[in-house]
Amino acid sequence: MPRGKKNVEEAKSLVELERELEFILMQLEQDELDLETSFALYQKGMQLLKQCNAAVDTVEKQLIILEEGSI
Repeated sequence: MPRGKKNVEEAKSLVELERELEFILMQLEQDELDLETSFALYQKGMQLLKQCNAAVDTVEKQLIILEEGSI
């Protein structure tokens, strides 16, 4: 797979993760949720946040490598 296509797929994946996280946040803001549901949503949100951070770290590492190669 060409390097550029992989970066686009990772960016798309990050956007999807962010959308899921936003949806969870909207659900958590509702007052009608019971404690168990709130906690399950919180756990899912934390998993998504970790995945987002990992995706951003990957992109940052790739940028550092590209910058070092251009010097």
